[in-house]
Amino acid sequence: MAGGIGRRRFISALGVAATYPLAVRAQQPAMPVIGFLNSLSAGAVEHLVQAFRDGLGEAGYVEGRNVAIEYRWAEGHIDRLPALAADLAQRQVAVIVTSGGNVSALAAKAATSSIPIVSTIGGDPVQEGLVASFNRPGGNLTGATLFAYSAAKRLELLHELVPKAVTIMTLFDPSDPAVVLDREAAQAASKTLGLQLRFANAGTVSELEAAFETVDRDRPDGLFVGSNPFFIFHREQIVGLAARHAIPTIYSQREFPAAGGLISYGTRLADTYRQVGIYTGRILKGERPADLPVVQPTKFELVINLKTAKALGLTVPPTLLATADEVIE
Repeated sequence: MAGGIGRRRFISALGVAATYPLAVRAQQPAMPVIGFLNSLSAGAVEHLVQAFRDGLGEAGYVEGRNVAIEYRWAEGHIDRLPALAADLAQRQVAVIVTSGGNVSALAAKAATSSIPIVSTIGGDPVQEGLVASFNRPGGNLTGATLFAYSAAKRLELLHELVPKAVTIMTLFDPSDPAVVLDREAAQAASKTLGLQLRFANAGTVSELEAAFETVDRDRPDGLFVGSNPFFIFHREQIVGLAARHAIPTIYSQREFPAAGGLISYGTRLADTYRQVGIYTGRILKGERPADLPVVQPTKFELVINLKTAKALGLTVPPTLLATADEVIE
């Protein structure tokens, strides 16, 4: 009798031991999933996605180890963004990260009012209705903005590089709401510098080519390229067109001189993406977007491609070389 009871207890204990790991696994929380929405392509922003992952790592999250990421790429077709954002919202991801322009942030905000959203923001997020204020966003969206009046400084730098310039053509993508800020700042700076601005718009590849045909016809002394995801996506084509038409051109990010462009001045995109990664990690740990201030840029970098300057027959002033953060030779 005693032996039978002992045997039954032993078998029962074995059963408990066998099911215990399953019970523990069932109690463990599922790995959180981040939805990553971008208006461009993976190849166009690979280094920036890595900066985002670096920020996540600083917050204690490593892709594939304790967090998963679902990527959605619009491949330059912004009309695809609403459906891609809606798909991520339907999947109930823990956080939606948007980049590649405010169009991505607006698509995510339209898709959900409950899932936290962390965005790279190109223009003024208050003016565009993304947040209530920089310090207290107030809703389900926060992030890091590229919003800064650097357009005036870019025009000043181009004038310093081409001191005899009188006419400057500006290239903007009219579909980007942030274009208004760049345009207004450039116009104000042109009056101070005594420059005449001519405006060209481009939001498609054919419009880009048409804009450079205008360069050939009007022969401006320089070209000012606005800050825009479409231009980042097509940076190699734009840099190639500027070289073919032999026009000194200033850009907003180092990605252009790195691709052979002449000069750039603006915020570091990689820093913005890293900050978005940090914020995403903080939200995964329980913080609310409404309480996380929108981060504004504090660092700007000047990058000069000396090889391109020589090809254009330009002598870069020593003062510019001395203040450059990076000189590509």
